[in-house]
Amino acid sequence: MKVLVVNCGSSSIKYQLINMENEEVMAKGYLEKIGLPDSFLTHTVNGEKHRIEKVITNHEDGIKLVLDQLLDANYGVIKDLKEIDAIGHRVVHGGEKFSDSVIITDEVIDTMKECIPLAPLHNPAGITGIEACRKVLPEVPMVGVFDTAFHQTLPEEAYIYAIPYEYYEKYRIRKYGFHGTSHKFVSRRVAELMGKPLEDLKMVTCHLGQGGSLCAVKGGKSVDTSMGLTPLAGIPMGTRSGDIDPSIVTFLMKQENLTPDEMDTILNKKSGKLGVSGVSFDDRDIEAAAKEGNERAKLAIDTFVYQVIGYIGRDIEDAIILGKIKREDIPKEITDILGSTNREIMNTIILDIINNSLDKPYIKMSEEVYKALFMLKDFNYNHIYKYSLTKDEYDRYSRGMKDIYHRYLLDIENDNIDSLIYKDFLAHQSPNYLTNTSNKQKVIDFIAGMTDDYFVEQISWKYLLFFLFCAKILVILISKGAYH
Repeated sequence: MKVLVVNCGSSSIKYQLINMENEEVMAKGYLEKIGLPDSFLTHTVNGEKHRIEKVITNHEDGIKLVLDQLLDANYGVIKDLKEIDAIGHRVVHGGEKFSDSVIITDEVIDTMKECIPLAPLHNPAGITGIEACRKVLPEVPMVGVFDTAFHQTLPEEAYIYAIPYEYYEKYRIRKYGFHGTSHKFVSRRVAELMGKPLEDLKMVTCHLGQGGSLCAVKGGKSVDTSMGLTPLAGIPMGTRSGDIDPSIVTFLMKQENLTPDEMDTILNKKSGKLGVSGVSFDDRDIEAAAKEGNERAKLAIDTFVYQVIGYIGRDIEDAIILGKIKREDIPKEITDILGSTNREIMNTIILDIINNSLDKPYIKMSEEVYKALFMLKDFNYNHIYKYSLTKDEYDRYSRGMKDIYHRYLLDIENDNIDSLIYKDFLAHQSPNYLTNTSNKQKVIDFIAGMTDDYFVEQISWKYLLFFLFCAKILVILISKGAYH
């Protein structure tokens, strides 16, 4: 039995033809840079690589090129496409419907199409790959393996967004998570390498490529992940922005007079490493430009690394400001290597990763920095994340939130049109919203939409820091298994 495995990414196609009798990989390949003028295919047979340079503008043409290589007279491995007994497809978004692999039917494809708005770069590519294969091999059974399936174990508090619940009920807006096949494989492989049962391990797995995500895995199950409703969320990627202040979206749409589709294109196809570097979405191109002195290319690399590891040092600054630890509490064996401030720590880690990873097909840090980093993580967990909140501190934060809530509620009830809730919020709302929304809900919506800086202007900075600090601690403790 011969099985063709196809993975249509946003700008690539990976494939393997596997003889299932002995699990031998007969051929494999990687079609890269689809949509760019320098696209190419690397086709590997018996360890020998064959490079085919050809402009491929879309995934359908890419699938045709892949099948041609399997049949090629010089380095193909089959004489007829009928030798392929089954095809497995990696599919990015399956919504809440699929928690496991399924036989691809017309109904399954319809569900994939329904999820296109949630994965605009990936599901169309996956559907194109499936339909291209069905056109050529209509009788061959096909199986869909969904990236979202692994993350169906997320607890409700992890996947629900703090927006009106009706939008989850109506549109199923929630965190789904992606790269599930990768995170599942990596977590199992880690257990094998460590020689420990998977159910006893807690780990963070990283999928870093043109798309990138992090996943907290507990006992072999996904409990949290960086991507959200779509593959746009999380860390910066090849062409995707990753997490940004949501207000940026509406701000740019107003300033640039952009349609929703145009804004979507900017965030999904013109941002990330491409947007920052102005060079390419491909890491190799960006690294080459950085070596030549391109400052924006260097910034793109630094921004990516910072976003992946940035939370570690930031926690220390928050804890110091709140008086939970003193800077001198950090062990000297950590500060001597990493530094003692957030700026120093981040600079050390970023430079170390760059210096140890350039010109290598993997990301690496020095042994010295690696050990210091793990010591820092242990220090943070024991001295910061396990910190118990006092009643006085909780009461202080609660008072601050109550004060700002009642202030703006009173402004509405007294028709204080000079209030910021009128100028910055209500003045921009629709007549339907103003008529059908209670005053209490208007205040809640106003506060919920505030940026950090705006909030700081309205309330004591300590309340904000306290809120952010507590939220971060709670997330980390949950991922650590401190709460059940």
